[in-house]
Amino acid sequence: MNHANMRADAISGLDGQSRRGAIEATRRGLPVSGIEHLVDSGRLTLAEVDHVVLPRKTLSHRRKIGVLTPEQSDRLVRVVRIIAAAEDTFGSKEKAFVWLRRPTKALEGDAPLGLLDTTEGDRAVELLLHRIDHGLAA
Repeated sequence: MNHANMRADAISGLDGQSRRGAIEATRRGLPVSGIEHLVDSGRLTLAEVDHVVLPRKTLSHRRKIGVLTPEQSDRLVRVVRIIAAAEDTFGSKEKAFVWLRRPTKALEGDAPLGLLDTTEGDRAVELLLHRIDHGLAA
């Protein structure tokens, strides 16, 4: 498991889970505390959670239940994985924070974070991070 995956697991509350365990936990629904940790740690704002994970009204409802749906959990894991990969690529939470929010020509003028509400956007951001990490893109 690479450094970014370990960080993603810690951020999402999947610490120490095998890949299969993480899949099953996502299918059962991750705790809402994973979102709260992202916000409390300064990795996402509530407005960003609203855009890329789940609407605030739904978040309020899920807080009462305590867990996310499998679909919401999957979106959370996707966002966390990208945040962790950006932190790994840029070497700090602060640099990753700025990069995720800055529009870039490599993503047709979009900010990476703004694309994480879709699977295709997630893939584009992940590919760009991979290229940057390997010195293939700026």
